[in-house]
Amino acid sequence: MQLSELQANLGQQIALSEWVTVTQERIDAFADATGDHQFIHVDPERAAAGPFGAPIAHGFLTLSLLAGELSKAGGGVNLEGGRMTVNYGLNRVRFVAPVRVGSRLRNRAVLQASEEGQGYVQLTVLNTIEIEGQDKPACTAESLMRVYL
Repeated sequence: MQLSELQANLGQQIALSEWVTVTQERIDAFADATGDHQFIHVDPERAAAGPFGAPIAHGFLTLSLLAGELSKAGGGVNLEGGRMTVNYGLNRVRFVAPVRVGSRLRNRAVLQASEEGQGYVQLTVLNTIEIEGQDKPACTAESLMRVYL
């Protein structure tokens, strides 16, 4: 997308990622990286008897996929002429539905706002992380990205 097209795309879907499968191995690795080893994430037997009927991904694991897997293969915002894009932060994040092991996720990104700054453009993007076959998304998050020109 070109800088001149940003205003015309406000309120429009600007990206849709490929599906990403959430595996127990990914959940375990995230638990190791963060120290969050709560049984609903890492103990399949105990989690099966819990409220979700299976192990679920950490909410922050789901959110962190926006930085990598859910931004690859068409899911990221590619602004022509941009030298570098950095994560500037998040406004509103909600973990709407649990992500069970084996679920497939994808991100639907809608451009909410675009502001020009000194040498950069700041984008506000509403991300909806969908769970394949479910009505409720796993997560919604308004992310702020700075594209340096």
